[in-house]
Amino acid sequence: MSKLATQNQFLDLSDYGRPFARYFANQLKNTRFTPIHITLLFAISGLIAVYCILKNHYFLASFFIILKSIIDAVDGELARTKNTPSYTGRYLDSIFDIILNFLLLMSICYVSETTFWITILAFVGIQLQGTLYNYYYVILRNKSIGGDRTSKIFENESPKALPGENQKWVDILFLIYTLVYGLFDKIIHTLDKEAYKVKSFPNWFMTLLSIYGLGFQLLLIAILLPLGWIEMIVPFFISFSVLIFVLIGIRKIYIK
Repeated sequence: MSKLATQNQFLDLSDYGRPFARYFANQLKNTRFTPIHITLLFAISGLIAVYCILKNHYFLASFFIILKSIIDAVDGELARTKNTPSYTGRYLDSIFDIILNFLLLMSICYVSETTFWITILAFVGIQLQGTLYNYYYVILRNKSIGGDRTSKIFENESPKALPGENQKWVDILFLIYTLVYGLFDKIIHTLDKEAYKVKSFPNWFMTLLSIYGLGFQLLLIAILLPLGWIEMIVPFFISFSVLIFVLIGIRKIYIK
């Protein structure tokens, strides 16, 4: 099962790891590896990247950041390949993402001249960027016939556990998810309350929007680090947030 119906599939600039993810998922299809195992593996890759930044090994950090992005796509592909979707994996994946985003930026703050509060501002910017991407993407997925609907447009209540997962863990992870993402979701929903009424988003718009996908954000960091431009990373993502209002404006004016 694909995330999107064929007619809704677009060039996702943040999803460059998908071909590798599909290959590895097919290799793991008949093994004991589960999507949760893969989620834990990408978390480890992200933590290694953080360690490499702290030790000033920027080329290695970039390698593990990209590896993290690729592995991040494998868990979802494996769940679809094995036909074992789960809310546990969906929430755990997102929780690890936000923790690793914070740790990556804090490690950059530690080894650079960037101040703590400016780094926090960049972190907020990155999360709002990603939330906008996910907001529109999940709307498209939920309106796409045959698409993956594990993610909801509005996460208002803990979902009923799917076969093979524990309701208690779904409830706990949902609570953590809403605590760490709730404010970002509310801000983006407030900025574009009517987006969920859109029948579909054109492919060109989704491709443009994909520069806010986590994979593309991490790719930018992975490029800037070995180039010696670490001081630019935090200011860049703060200024990059201005496009949030541009993209929302395009949606409101041209996409009804």
